Amino acid sequence: MEKEWERLVSAVLRHDVRALSRLASCVEDRVPGWREAMQALLPHTGGARVIGITGPPGSGKSTLTGRLAACLADQGWDVAVIAVDPSSLHSGGALLGDRLRMAERNSGDVYMRSLASRGAGGGLSQATRDLVRILDAFGKTLILVETVGAGQDDMDIAHVADMVAVLCVPGLGDHVQAMKSGIMEIGDIFVVNKADMAGADQVVADIEKALGLRHGGIEPRPLVLRTAAERSQGIEALAGALTQRLVLRESDRAARHLHHLEMETMELATQRLRQVLREHLADINGRERYAQDGGTQLDPYALSDALFRAELKGPPVP
Repeated sequence: MEKEWERLVSAVLRHDVRALSRLASCVEDRVPGWREAMQALLPHTGGARVIGITGPPGSGKSTLTGRLAACLADQGWDVAVIAVDPSSLHSGGALLGDRLRMAERNSGDVYMRSLASRGAGGGLSQATRDLVRILDAFGKTLILVETVGAGQDDMDIAHVADMVAVLCVPGLGDHVQAMKSGIMEIGDIFVVNKADMAGADQVVADIEKALGLRHGGIEPRPLVLRTAAERSQGIEALAGALTQRLVLRESDRAARHLHHLEMETMELATQRLRQVLREHLADINGRERYAQDGGTQLDPYALSDALFRAELKGPPVP
């Protein structure tokens, strides 16, 4: 008898949108069979290009992403948008404000999904990577991933996307200082949004100066573009620059894809190892031993040695 995850995978490969949404929910919620489903989809992936859009809160990421998605769809791309929203403190799910704002502006041909960051330090959970893979297998040719934009830690997108656009806006003070060096390194295109506001020229000049110091004569140097997404200004130019850069980076795509897989493999292995360690910590009454061990405080160094002596034979993570 066919299992539910097998039925959903078959339907996704037939481009069934309802099955796509259902499978995405099952994978995000880690419903039994999610891992088997992802492994079954893996041979059908590799065709989609992924563009990450990041930047600080208030930079207009949602508006720009919606307008950009519609523009790219009009150019013939089969577009999907993943909006990674902050996790609700109560449910752990996504706060849907970003998706609701984009929905007012998006083309009906654009598939849109909101995911919770679930506390991931760099703004992306493993479920985000999984959804990118599901959309790839479904047949989407271009996937936009809009990150939480938590600021300094919002760098995981570089391990998922083929291209990263970093948004800045006037009025954030010393914006180049506010963007730590890692963010400056991952950006392929820097977008000064709300460029109709006072101070936009200074933002552009500061970013150009910072890029000159960092990149020197290395080509291709990141671009700096202006947009005013609320007015749809500069969106076509941004779409053109992104797609042109994708073509330029096509030659190193295989190596980049391998690097992404290596990073994901390490993350998955780390997650499973942590789970096994937690289980063994409980098996050896670690909390009690940590607090008191025959009247002597047991330090974390000794406790970690005890964990590894337990041989780490825990069950697989579900």
